[in-house]
Order: sequence, then C-alpha cells, then structure tokens
Amino acid sequence: MPLLTSSLFNMVPLFSLLLFSLMIRYSTSQDPPSPGYYPSSKISPVSFGEGFRNLWGPQHQKLDQDSLTIWLDSYSGSGFKSLHSYRSGYFGAAIKLQPGYTAGVITSLYLSNNQDYPGHHDEIDIEFLGTTPDKPYVLQTNVYIRGSGDGNIIGREMRIHLWFDPTQDFHNYAILWEPSEIIFLVDDVPIRRYPRKSDATFPSREMYVYGSIWDASSWATEGGKYKADYNYQPFFGRYKNFKIQGCTTEASTSCQPPSPSPPGYGSLSPQQLSAMQWVQNNYLVYDYCHDPGRDHTLTPEC
Repeated sequence: MPLLTSSLFNMVPLFSLLLFSLMIRYSTSQDPPSPGYYPSSKISPVSFGEGFRNLWGPQHQKLDQDSLTIWLDSYSGSGFKSLHSYRSGYFGAAIKLQPGYTAGVITSLYLSNNQDYPGHHDEIDIEFLGTTPDKPYVLQTNVYIRGSGDGNIIGREMRIHLWFDPTQDFHNYAILWEPSEIIFLVDDVPIRRYPRKSDATFPSREMYVYGSIWDASSWATEGGKYKADYNYQPFFGRYKNFKIQGCTTEASTSCQPPSPSPPGYGSLSPQQLSAMQWVQNNYLVYDYCHDPGRDHTLTPEC
C-alpha cells in the first residue's frame, strides 16, 4: 500500500499538490474570537457616486449598481478618490480579490494627501499583495508620516495572512483613524492598533480616501521575486458597501469620528484586544518593529 500511495502522489502534478495544500490551509483555518463590538454596523453605506470619483484609468473601471470593478492589464491600472478630504473617521469597503496568479499586483484601500503635499505626504494603507497560486495573499498595513514615504522611505509595515480565502467572497476592510490612534479592521476584527505616541510619528493632516489596482512588481511579492505576468491579465479588484463617516476638513473642530469600541472604553475593549492578539499570534507575517535589519532610531514608536 505505501508503494501504491507513493506512485499515485508522484502522478499528481506539483501545481495540484500546492493548490491542494492551500485549500487545506483555508479549510482548516479557525475564525478569530468575537470582538464583541462591530463598528461597521453603526455606519450606513454610501453609493460610489456619493463618496468617490474616478481618479485615473477610467477605461479600467466599471460601476454596476454601486459595485465597482477596477482592473489592471498591460495598458493601465485604475484608481478612485473620495470627493472630500478628512481629518479623521471610519473608511471602509467590502473587497473581493482575484484568484490565481496575481504576483506583483497590488489592490488597495488607503488614505493619503500626496497630491496636496507632494514629496512630504502622509498615508495610511491597506494593501493586498498579489501572490502565486500556491501561497495566500498578504494583507499589508502601513503608516507614513510627513514624507517618510517619499525618497528615503521609512515604512511602518505590518503584514498578515487572513483566516479565510479573500478571493471567494467579499469581506469588509476598514481604517478607523482617530486623533489618538489608528485601528485597522477586517470584518470588524481589529488586526492592528497604531497609537499616537508623539506628534512626529502620527499623521494629523487632512487626507483623501483612495482605492487602486496597480503593478508593483519591483517589491510586492516576496520582495520582487515574482513579477506581474500579463499572460494572466486582466487582474480585477472588486469593491462594494463603501462606508465613510468622519470629520471633513470643513467640519467644525468639535466633530468627533466614530468610536472603535463600546461606550465606556477609551480605546479597544479587552474583548477586541483579545481578538486582535489572536490574529497576530496566528497570522502575523511581518512586523517592522521586530525586524533586526531595520534602523529603529528612525521609528522611535517601536
């Protein structure tokens, strides 16, 4: 029997085995513990036209009943931008990613003021780093402050794998930007908290909300090992259930963004912190603060 089993496995193409192992990874994944509070349920969705407009690649963008599809091919990618800039708030969307070979391709939802402060901008990122069929997507969160994303880049990256297959269905991803902290959420589960430890390490200038799909072959997949392969084009990113609630640049200074937690908590509740810790214990891929190759004098918040 062992010889027969070995022969059978030798007949299976390596690609199929790798794909099978990926399927097993997702099928045996556990859901995180309940966070006990669901910020997205407190915020009503907005239509794409109410909150956003096309920024670039209009011929690579299709809107169908407030479900937006953007795509990348060898000709162009595409991006969109919010109608207003914000000083704080909740910014989210349900996103579905493309399966198969997507190495080198980034699908994103982020805040930025790079058009207002070129060369000296702030940014808060959710980026899905494309992959090869045998490996899961990487979700990267990042924060840039006052030009740390320009020139000599000083990133504050954290990367995780997800406890589900993000190509099979839509899932909700959000950035909750408060004056005192930034919370990144996946299906209302906090995956990262970036506190304001000093003015120098926290973005405070107004930003717009963006989404895009683009070719980042030089670094996106395993440091640029795998590039975008346009034999697999087009690469799609699908968005719906847009949610924006925050303090616009024009709003009164008394404006307050939505709370990340139940009443009575200044920040995340113990139950939310427990859920976040579970994600980081089980799915964390990279944390810039724990990278021995980084110069941590440039990231004093670590």
